Amino acid sequence: MVRRICVVTATRAEYGLLRPLIAALQADGTVSLQLVVTGAHLAPEFGQTWKQIEADGFVIDAKVEMLLAGDTATATAKSMGLALSGFADVFARLQPELLVMLGDRYEMLAVAAAATLFRIPIAHLHGGETTEGAYDEAFRHAITKFAHLHFTATEDYRCRVIQLGEDPERVFNVGAIGIDSIKTLPLFSREQLLPQLGLIEDLPYWLVTYHPVTLAEGDAVAEVDALVEALLAQAGTRIVVTGANADAGGRAVNARWQYWQAQYPHRLVLFASLGSLRYLSAAKHAIAVVGNSSSGIIEAPSLGVPTLDIGSRQQGRVRAGSVHHVAPTANGIAAGLVHVARESARHAAASHANPYGDGGTTDSIMAVLSETDFASLLVKHFHDLPRV
Repeated sequence: MVRRICVVTATRAEYGLLRPLIAALQADGTVSLQLVVTGAHLAPEFGQTWKQIEADGFVIDAKVEMLLAGDTATATAKSMGLALSGFADVFARLQPELLVMLGDRYEMLAVAAAATLFRIPIAHLHGGETTEGAYDEAFRHAITKFAHLHFTATEDYRCRVIQLGEDPERVFNVGAIGIDSIKTLPLFSREQLLPQLGLIEDLPYWLVTYHPVTLAEGDAVAEVDALVEALLAQAGTRIVVTGANADAGGRAVNARWQYWQAQYPHRLVLFASLGSLRYLSAAKHAIAVVGNSSSGIIEAPSLGVPTLDIGSRQQGRVRAGSVHHVAPTANGIAAGLVHVARESARHAAASHANPYGDGGTTDSIMAVLSETDFASLLVKHFHDLPRV
């Protein structure tokens, strides 16, 4: 019996993580894969990354336009409303038997709400994590309560999902799925990569991603300026930047990167999206991964690369010893760059174990799905912890 499993993706980073699972579902003869694309994937300013999905050989079953052009909380909230409306039409047409989603973003919260109204059970990846500097923190835990199957990235996160009242028999610690791509993708050599990054000289470079800190009162543009000041002071290095995502304030951050690229075209190159293969290859050969993206916390340690984590966006996440944290100030960042650039930091990064596992996540998820009766998932019982 063929079962209809729908996967939803809204951002380049999320798709890069889900890609091995999407491929496994597509190759499984017992599964009819339904792939729905929404959010920043469809926006020209964020690179129209839906084209990469098709280039990877996947058929997109539906596109849900929901991203307003504004860079404010009002625009984000209205975008969520458009997502809820758009996915009502999609779910009515596709009628999936299971919905697979990852993470913590506002788009996914709207998708989960729509799925609940259509009585579609949800399998959720990367629940139980904490990111204290972003409103993703609340969205992630809310999606956990909508979901019926849980695939967490560490045992600590599994315990936290259970703490939220989820049945332990439905919560599986499978590791971080992003590590599967590191293990399976044929990453570019440095010689292959540099021309693709527009780097003619074989100089060391920093790989930088900086997203708005959506729960902070700080000025994201000023923080980008502080970051650029510190990076430019590192003589003999180049700066490779991937743009911010479609959060409130993301467009302002990207506009500031465009300004700095115009001022220092010989030092800084900017990409709306690198795609999984180029991004992971770029991380592998970088001096360090710099900024406040989860990739620096979760994937970079498996590449043996130091990470400089800046500010509060990722605060609370389990992290390897190769991740160095600093405040979002020019002096703090400058000292952090010196720290992660040391050869001793690179050697240490290569020896640290990654708390997010060593791959095999896709196989573990597929094994659970193959043994699960989706129809039995809908009714959930709140799991109470023993009283102390």
